[in-house]
Amino acid sequence: INAEYMGAEEREQKAKGELERQLLADKSEAEKERKVLLELQALSAAIQSTGASKAEAKANAERMTIEGENDVTVAKLQAQARKTNLEAELRVEQNKRSAELEYLTELNKLEIDRSKRMADIEVNKFKSSVQAIGAPTIAAMARAGPEMQAKLLKGLGLQGYMLTDGNSPINLFNAANSLTGGGSE
Repeated sequence: INAEYMGAEEREQKAKGELERQLLADKSEAEKERKVLLELQALSAAIQSTGASKAEAKANAERMTIEGENDVTVAKLQAQARKTNLEAELRVEQNKRSAELEYLTELNKLEIDRSKRMADIEVNKFKSSVQAIGAPTIAAMARAGPEMQAKLLKGLGLQGYMLTDGNSPINLFNAANSLTGGGSE
């Protein structure tokens, strides 16, 4: 789920970056078109006027051309700056997610190792209990009645165990009552 969440967040960041770049590119293109329009307007005014008005229109056209080029340059620089910022933010987020995933992986490894060691302890405890009791005692317990088995197991400090000869079916409802001393059937 974390990987899906990280992937979705990464795609969202990329999509936002693409949108910002597209908006800036569109703005840049609009400024270029505006520049062309202004040049054409200036040229039209120059043709209609004569003398001083022609010179003034030409100066205005040049001024507008310079302003338009400046606007295009500014838009390009803003787009590049925004792209750089978004890429840096994305790298930081990716590094953060990677570190978090690595931490969780190590934590899971430690938990698995702890669980294995706890299981080994329980197995060794059971083996030592069985060895301490011995085969003849276990056989006698298997032949004893359920209440006696429960008392013997309780006396040995074993809880949650049940003995059976393996041939008789077990009624788990009655067995649970017998093991807990709750019923006598």
